[in-house]
Amino acid sequence: MPGLLEALVTAESPTSDPGAVAACGRLVSEAAAGLIGEKPEEIVVDGRTHLRWRFGSQTDVLLVGHLDTVWPLGTIDRWPFSISDGIATGPGAFDMKAGIVQLLHALARLPELDGVTVLLTADEEIGSPTSRALIEETAAGARAALVLEPAAGAALKTARKGVSNYQVSVQGRAAHAGLEPEKGANATVEMAHVVLALTALARPELGTTVTPTVLHSGTATNVVPAEAVLQVDVRTATAEEQQRVDVAVRRLVASVPGTTVAVDGAPNRPPLPSSASANLFARASRLAAELGLPALEAAEVGGGSDGNFTAALGVPTLDGLGAVGGGAHAEDEHVVVDAMEQRTALLAALVSDLLA
Repeated sequence: MPGLLEALVTAESPTSDPGAVAACGRLVSEAAAGLIGEKPEEIVVDGRTHLRWRFGSQTDVLLVGHLDTVWPLGTIDRWPFSISDGIATGPGAFDMKAGIVQLLHALARLPELDGVTVLLTADEEIGSPTSRALIEETAAGARAALVLEPAAGAALKTARKGVSNYQVSVQGRAAHAGLEPEKGANATVEMAHVVLALTALARPELGTTVTPTVLHSGTATNVVPAEAVLQVDVRTATAEEQQRVDVAVRRLVASVPGTTVAVDGAPNRPPLPSSASANLFARASRLAAELGLPALEAAEVGGGSDGNFTAALGVPTLDGLGAVGGGAHAEDEHVVVDAMEQRTALLAALVSDLLA
């Protein structure tokens, strides 16, 4: 498993480069041919190549993962794959190439795969714009979805918040900042009002966060800004909160005379509630005990995954079955190598139990 992990990490696959993601996918296909005797179908949507294996005529158990990472091409040159003291590091090792390795090795241990479907997408890190419909089509009617995203440390992910993304644009009117600023309509000042209105929508007691992130405004130090653009990240634990915030964001109006406010964006991923994973987590906990593995822990997390989509369809969904480690999207991204065998054994047992 560490050898395949090194090969996949070295095959960099940033979402921003669909060709690189496809090349990594071909490497996964070759590995699958050797381990489970079958290459996947390649499904190209808007230039992005997703991989799907279907074993049998129906999907009882769906295994979900993604090929893309957040790391730009060339990162491997300054941060090569390595293993030291049982810890593997490298761009994308934890999120989520170790999960792909464990998935393939788990399937290789099963005597029968009839009823299993595997889907590896190419754009999860940017919200799955080309793969969402494919995920929902593939998951329809499944009895369980198992997501190979990395664990939260060592804990399985039993709930995820919903994610909404917005772009708020303010149009104003330029003027000389020194000679006649009163003739302008200051987009930056209006955006300040917008930022305060947005942050007031948060309800921490309910797990709702509304976070202004990237902001661009103005063109020169002596010009009243005529335009400002803001990106907004929203996370909610319930669909009701996601809807409340969506309505409120769309009702934003300008307060600075001469400016206008426009909103683009929408909810991207619905919440994955703990009710969607409860039975699967209990089953996995029982199997872990039978295998003599450490007791499983559960975690509710703020990040979204493709498991949010499967849960929204009513498919029981358990997430975080991939790598044990930490540092997703950060320079300390790492995988606990010894845990790869444990989680591979658990995944194989869980798939087998569900098929039975």
